[in-house]
Amino acid sequence: MSAVIIFTTFGLATALIGKAKGSSFFIWFLVGAVLPLLGLIAVVLYRVEKNEPERRCPRCGHVHKIYVQVCRYCGEDMYLPDPSEVRHPAR
Repeated sequence: MSAVIIFTTFGLATALIGKAKGSSFFIWFLVGAVLPLLGLIAVVLYRVEKNEPERRCPRCGHVHKIYVQVCRYCGEDMYLPDPSEVRHPAR
């Protein structure tokens, strides 16, 4: 009985942190319940990519995160753009 309480508590803690970072509550609950300590560490280290700067592909125009080097749609090599061309979604 105590194991169920521990797994549920770790699952809820992991899910709440994952939801606060913009991810799926249910998936993080499963990860936290199946792997209690590892799941909690993983969600704390999980990277939030909502506020990452973005840029457009010069060939096809699709929007990518600034760290993407090759467009996944047309295969164009993308170099660092001028700072005026970078879009900041959080601002």
